[in-house]
Amino acid sequence: MCRSIKTLRPPVQPEEATEEEIRAAALQYVRKVSGFREPAAHNREVFERAVDAVAEATAELLADLEVRGSAARRVAG
Repeated sequence: MCRSIKTLRPPVQPEEATEEEIRAAALQYVRKVSGFREPAAHNREVFERAVDAVAEATAELLADLEVRGSAARRVAG
């Protein structure tokens, strides 16, 4: 979907994803879906809530994924 969103799980990324990497991916996703690089002032709050929600869902996904039978990962932070 968006080439600037990088894969945040092994084996593509050897270390655990940081909160900053997860937030950056969430921001890129919300930018792509909304069509806005920076929202107007009247949309800023809803834009930030969306980034927070996507980041939270991403962190949960990464924490619960089992990659090739390995134990569940935990997000660094």
